[in-house]
Amino acid sequence: MSALTATSADGSRIHVEVHGRAGAPAVVLAHGWTCSTRFWDAQIRDLAADHRVIAYDQRGHGGSPAADTLGRTGGRGYSTEALADDLEAVLAATLGPGERAVLAGHSMGGMTLMAAARRPLFRQHAAAALLCSTGPALLTEEALVVPLGPGRLRTRLTRSVLGSKAPLGPVTPISKKVLKYATMGPGSAPERVDACARIVHACPRGARHGWSQVLAGLDLAAEVRELRLPVAVVVGTADRLTPPVHSRRMVADLPHCTGLTELAGMGHMTPVEAPEAVTAQIRELTLTYLGVTEQTVKEAGA
Repeated sequence: MSALTATSADGSRIHVEVHGRAGAPAVVLAHGWTCSTRFWDAQIRDLAADHRVIAYDQRGHGGSPAADTLGRTGGRGYSTEALADDLEAVLAATLGPGERAVLAGHSMGGMTLMAAARRPLFRQHAAAALLCSTGPALLTEEALVVPLGPGRLRTRLTRSVLGSKAPLGPVTPISKKVLKYATMGPGSAPERVDACARIVHACPRGARHGWSQVLAGLDLAAEVRELRLPVAVVVGTADRLTPPVHSRRMVADLPHCTGLTELAGMGHMTPVEAPEAVTAQIRELTLTYLGVTEQTVKEAGA
């Protein structure tokens, strides 16, 4: 693994990891809210054997400093424009001129791909995309983390819960139960719940709150229609944060959707809950849209 720093349009420093062999088919992974590159560990382990896997920390997460601690004014801070800027910076820093890659985004990472849909570097480098457990708009209105019927009260309570400034504190049995209820399927293995909890609890409070405000008012519905490339969509049927209704709407709006996969019983954290299924979706996209063949795989692994 090699690490590098990409510099975004407003000067923000983005931590990037590159796994696998130079010259192998490229995959770019964008994680979701409160997560980090570690969220993709299962995909990185599998794909790096025969792909070049590029994973990066969204600003304020993992090794990327928070926007509000950079000591500058006039930057984009937390915004969908910042998400697109940061992705473009990663693409510019890791891919050669004209090099194509499959891009996969989970949750806010999927929203990042939507936000960048009109950007020149995105269109130059993205051969195909995976939108995993995500949605473009009405996130707090559709979320099911508060056990009430739809309406203003549920939306208001959901915004309060997800936008809380309170520290998460250490990982405990109680905190894991709460996280599992809100973000994972009821049958999730304890070790996977623990892994997700440790990643989420490591997210700085300021970044968690800052991005929650962006997500509460998110509206990228028009950008979904600008994703003019092959796009696969994956969602868990038990996803409380971005329920399947979002994925079904995206499938209807995407110009070139290659298919919708609904993972029975899985929650929001699909790359961790169902790693083999998510990895298989990425492999299918590289096979189809990057011209990856059995010979390519052998050469990459040599």
